[in-house]
Amino acid sequence: MARLWVWLREDIWEIRFRRYVALTLAAALVGLGVWGGMTAAKTDRSCAPGVVQPEDGDECVGVSWTDYSFGRSRFAETVRAIDRENHRLKPGSYVTVALLEPFTATDADNLADTLHEIQGAYLAQYQANHDTTGLKPKIRLVLANPGATGASWRHTVDQLDRMTRSPDRLRAVTGVGLSTENNRKAVAELTRRGIPVIGSSITADSLANGQDGKDPFPGLARVSPTNTDEARALASFAKVSATNAFLVYDRTGDPYTRTLQASFEKMLKSARSQPFTPPADRSEEGTTANVFAQIVNILCNTPKTTNTVLFAGRHTQLRQFINALGARGCSDRRFTVLTGDEGSYLAGDEDLDPAALKDPLLTVRYTALAHPDAWMKDGARTGGSAADAKVLQRLLADAVREPVGPIGPVSLDDGQLIIAYDAMRLAVRGIRGASPTGRIPALADVGLQWPQVKGAQLRVNGASGWICLDIHGNPYDKAVPIVELTRESRARFVRIAWPDGKPPAAQCLPPS
Repeated sequence: MARLWVWLREDIWEIRFRRYVALTLAAALVGLGVWGGMTAAKTDRSCAPGVVQPEDGDECVGVSWTDYSFGRSRFAETVRAIDRENHRLKPGSYVTVALLEPFTATDADNLADTLHEIQGAYLAQYQANHDTTGLKPKIRLVLANPGATGASWRHTVDQLDRMTRSPDRLRAVTGVGLSTENNRKAVAELTRRGIPVIGSSITADSLANGQDGKDPFPGLARVSPTNTDEARALASFAKVSATNAFLVYDRTGDPYTRTLQASFEKMLKSARSQPFTPPADRSEEGTTANVFAQIVNILCNTPKTTNTVLFAGRHTQLRQFINALGARGCSDRRFTVLTGDEGSYLAGDEDLDPAALKDPLLTVRYTALAHPDAWMKDGARTGGSAADAKVLQRLLADAVREPVGPIGPVSLDDGQLIIAYDAMRLAVRGIRGASPTGRIPALADVGLQWPQVKGAQLRVNGASGWICLDIHGNPYDKAVPIVELTRESRARFVRIAWPDGKPPAAQCLPPS
């Protein structure tokens, strides 16, 4: 009996026990492997300090404060220059300004815009930190990416908000990029949380305060005219009337195209018009080229007094429309196309039909945010100056090598670098104006500075022209360069135009 018990214990029980232990260990190892895999996968979503891939996307979004360039080699040199400048700053001596742009954009035009915005913002940062007056606080620059289309704006806004209460001491956000619905939401949320925003290239009226007397974005300032002001400047320059105008507009619209359309319609209430419907992603070709061929046919059937086409659409559709005009049946008719600052993307566009550009009866003109020749070739006595523009040109000359640069290839023709430089200078003015003693200003005090940016002493003498803000944070009677697309697909400066029909007085005081 005793032997039977020993046999049962050793040969049966212990075998089962060992199997149980082995199975338990195997299950534990599998569990650890799954947990380890999940942990590794979660860790792998980090792209760089402050930058991650959201679980529902494959873009690296968030706020970068290192030399990380979001996988875009064209940004690398400028981002390294920013990183060097940030590392020169002593702890406690600076506040942070974030540049909000689509750093992971894939569209070539948006990538070029973003590069120029980084370069302009950095040059203004360097200038502010190395000013011979030694003004304080110093400026640290970080890059905030809401994604190519701005879809991750909430993630990035939440991060920026936390930075206002951390040693980062975030005091302003500049840039913003295109006038899109996602960017409108981002600006609305930033300003709702009390974070001042300085829009560089946003022009949509729906992304501005003061419309109908309301201020939906408290603490927002802008350096670019609204679409309404651009349209007013364009109309005063071209002397357009309803009898000679034909409006082509984006039926579904986004903040930019809708407000540009509304501005044209407000000025020319009885002008003929024709809509088109672009793809949801307006950087795609879609089938609108076919629609434009039909619209051009309609245009050819209008009275011969109709010689001006007002175009309210994005640049891909604008290019398609110009190509269609170049192939028009009424080749003996003269037409001038007038549009907003989206026209700046046309220069060098390889998909533009060369025959359309060389058509002697077809002229394409647009309002630019800025142009390097504006103050060098225009004789305007107020509203800006060649001396102010040359300050930036000297910085650019120094930026080819250390300690300022290098910052990579530079182009000024699209105006983005110039306007980003001016936006950053306005941010610095607000920050330092909120703390004349040079101490770190309270976040709430920075946005309160915008109504004071006016007059001969307090305006910003920008490279794009004077920046004198009204009580809503909008630039008053801002210079609007009119630019023409040449036969060689270059941007040729024509003349400065003004929303009020003439430049502001030397005092640059907006009306009450």
